[in-house]
Amino acid sequence: QVQVVESGGGSVQPGESLRLSCTASGINLDKYAVGWFRQAPGKERERVSCTSAYDHTPYYVTSVRGRFTISRDNANNTVYLQMNSLKPEDTAVYYCAADSSFGSHCPPEYDYWGQGIQVTVSS
Repeated sequence: QVQVVESGGGSVQPGESLRLSCTASGINLDKYAVGWFRQAPGKERERVSCTSAYDHTPYYVTSVRGRFTISRDNANNTVYLQMNSLKPEDTAVYYCAADSSFGSHCPPEYDYWGQGIQVTVSS
């Protein structure tokens, strides 16, 4: 049984940082495309960042480029999302998802999803 779990969320002030972690059991994330998504109240879910399965090419939505960094720790089967210079508009539930599509791209659909974790940025 595959399980994807997010951790590291919380409440911070504008300008501060958080690091989200995505771990998985039952699959080797090194061979999967992994995406970070977020959904704010009243808004649609958006893909924030992802890393491809084949060559781990990173992708970032424009609003987080230069502030967020996605990285992999294959030894611990974990994908991180380092979030710096957080803004109130980054407040959302963040989800990690993994997909078996093997290519140098971020897939449009994902096989496995975590339960989500809250990130709140407020002064």
